[in-house]
Amino acid sequence: MERRKFLQYAGAGSLASLAAQGAPKVVRAGILGTQHSHTTGKLRAMKDSPDYEVAGICENDPAARERAQKDPRFQGLRWMSEEQLLADPSTHLIVVECSVWEALPWGKKVIAAGKHLHLEKPPGNEWEPFKALVEEARSKRLLLQTGYVWRWNQGIIAALEAARQGWLGEMYMVRGTMNSDRGPDERAKEAKYRGGGLFELSGHVIDRTIELLGRPKKVHSWLRHDTSYPDKLADNNLTVFEYDKALAVIAQAARMSGSGDHRSFEVIGADGSVMVYPESSPPKMRVQMRKAQGPYKAGWQDITLPPQPRFVGDFKELARAIKSGQPLKLSYEHELLLHETLLRASGEL
Repeated sequence: MERRKFLQYAGAGSLASLAAQGAPKVVRAGILGTQHSHTTGKLRAMKDSPDYEVAGICENDPAARERAQKDPRFQGLRWMSEEQLLADPSTHLIVVECSVWEALPWGKKVIAAGKHLHLEKPPGNEWEPFKALVEEARSKRLLLQTGYVWRWNQGIIAALEAARQGWLGEMYMVRGTMNSDRGPDERAKEAKYRGGGLFELSGHVIDRTIELLGRPKKVHSWLRHDTSYPDKLADNNLTVFEYDKALAVIAQAARMSGSGDHRSFEVIGADGSVMVYPESSPPKMRVQMRKAQGPYKAGWQDITLPPQPRFVGDFKELARAIKSGQPLKLSYEHELLLHETLLRASGEL
């Protein structure tokens, strides 16, 4: 049995006690922090889902709390102190929306309180503290999910499936881009870290790459400051992962007009290729097959995807695991490998 599958099955037994204690019909979730750009999207995903009830929200910064309380997107929520939120015995899940430097200490508080954890990305720039957090969650039979946004994108799922089914023939290349168009405030935050824009955004691409290819044998990165901005942000970056018979090439730049439509994930083989533009408007795929395979015809074909709202799939998956007592699709080992590889690519490890 493959090691990944063995560990998933082993995890199922350790989490079964959650179901034995009485699976909740609705997941009660709390939100810790409001200042991350993903916060309102995740709040909407939970509000729109019959699987969730938002039990409360906490913002420790007084000015940020005042702003959020005036924002109609936060209306109707119960505002709580951090102590109240973490101590609420009816809450199953805490969604941590924070800055990079807050992720590990806040996540540690959630696991210590005995709650399942959805943790914003990237979860800090250290390896040993993150490893300790994951191992504590595992030992307490608590779920831990990080907030990378391409895990449930239909186009990327289709690309990975094509590779696994052998439809692409000998698969030898993965390429991905996650560019941005950062202003001064965002640049200042990302410049705190050696990996700069790559550390902040390329984890989304790395997440999908290691799901397909596993741990790279070697990682080579070029972290450069090439724009005229008067800061030291690594804003023109490239990382290359070496595997036995494949390469993964991931590029990230922080100053690109129209960067959202340019974001891409490609899987290339000798007999076929799938190129996905998950955040274009509309999201789309380009597929080329040497011969008809699966749902695809021979030759080039353009496929328009339906809207791909962020966060919906993540919270559907969390609700499934919490209510069933079963493990998440992406295991503790996946989260560890993802963070390790991101730190290697960012020059932190």
